[in-house]
Amino acid sequence: MNAHTAFPSGRPVVLRGGTVLTMDAARTVLESSDVLVVDDRVSAVGPDLSVPVGTAEIDARGGIVMPGMIDTHRHMWQTVMRGYGADWTLTQYFVWNYLEHGKHFRPQDVRAGNTLAALEALEAGVTTVVDWSHGLQTPDHAEAAVEGLKSVPGRYVLAYGNIQQAPAEWSATPEFRSFVERHRGGDLFDLQIAFDVTGDPSFPEKPAFEVARELGLPVTTHAGVWGATGDNSIKLMHENGFMGPETVYVHAASLSDDSYQRIAATGGSVSVSTESEQSAGQGYPPTWTIRRHDIPVSLSMDTSMWWSGDLFSAMRSTLSADRSREHLEAQRQGNTVTHSALRAAQVTEWATRGGAAALGRDDLGRIAPGAKADLVLIRNDDSPVSFPILNPYGHVVFQAQRGDVHTVLVDGRVVKYKHRLVDADLAAVRADVGATVDYLRSTIGEQEWAAGMNPDIPESKVLDNPYTYTDYRDASTHAG
Repeated sequence: MNAHTAFPSGRPVVLRGGTVLTMDAARTVLESSDVLVVDDRVSAVGPDLSVPVGTAEIDARGGIVMPGMIDTHRHMWQTVMRGYGADWTLTQYFVWNYLEHGKHFRPQDVRAGNTLAALEALEAGVTTVVDWSHGLQTPDHAEAAVEGLKSVPGRYVLAYGNIQQAPAEWSATPEFRSFVERHRGGDLFDLQIAFDVTGDPSFPEKPAFEVARELGLPVTTHAGVWGATGDNSIKLMHENGFMGPETVYVHAASLSDDSYQRIAATGGSVSVSTESEQSAGQGYPPTWTIRRHDIPVSLSMDTSMWWSGDLFSAMRSTLSADRSREHLEAQRQGNTVTHSALRAAQVTEWATRGGAAALGRDDLGRIAPGAKADLVLIRNDDSPVSFPILNPYGHVVFQAQRGDVHTVLVDGRVVKYKHRLVDADLAAVRADVGATVDYLRSTIGEQEWAAGMNPDIPESKVLDNPYTYTDYRDASTHAG
């Protein structure tokens, strides 16, 4: 079947015979079942469905059909610098992007990064991404970000931000209001406002919150980032009435119980970026503690400047980090964990329906009649890891990877088929990204470029060991 001719607009599509993760409230799994898509919606789910004449069929036997995954926090403009900061700390990330070289990004560089990131997301089965776009230094940068996203057939929320100006400044401009008026409120593209709260008692971010409230824009903010945003930030937001169900707190990894209680009481949710929290140092990935407060969770990847850009990695690392902490806390008290509290099904829910809830989209993140047809088929007949599928949720979290994504639909449109993106001009994207890298490299300079990628390694000292012999072989010979 040729993807270019088999899936014309308006033609129904049915995925036949797969294991379907419905992600309903009971996390129901349907074996050997079909999913029928008509227009932009799931029309029916079940075994041996009757379908309209002319429906395109996709063989899902031996595979898993799940809702499209949702990433609630990704700095997409930074994807042109893929892997550059692999050895950074959070401090080095801040210096490079905020104080030094992030300001060199031109509008076309933001567009190139967003286009590449959007394709990367789709290829991995991530059908909705919140672009935490804090590199929008000018209105032209903002328009370029939109162009990049809309050039790729995914579902996006642009979280508008500008790290080069105070939130109260850029959010008050007529250009920002005009941008919001032009771009808000779409099904495939919508807006949030993105900025952080420093904890300054004068609360300089208050005017930005007031603009967000006036315009009806949800706020997403990096909270609980060690050394940057902490409990004072949450307290200021809460005491001034700027915490609500639509607020998304990214990381939330170094907060007190009091702050978690404020988030829980106001109905907010947390976007957990486990690879980021583990490596950069915002705090220990917080699911092990926020679960106790019953705070809703979604997952995110943060930035491909550092880490992977798929939610398989997010699910795997999140479940592992949570269990590691659970064991550690128990063992500190001399106890043994005999049953894991967090399960693979719950983490899969965070990657799908959890993201939908954070965005206020009940029509996403689940497979049921009437839901939006954002779907992923995990099937790889060429991989020995693709069988047997005994525990579908465990398979998704610990066995599957982006290379196993066979088919992706967004809004009923087939955008990836047989492991290949449909109508993606990767050569053109590669050329644009290459031009951006060449420009940044020449602007920064070769010496600074190399130094930024390879920060100095701190000096270390091996601890004295009282059990070290001058010659342990000799000592062992004379033992006893």
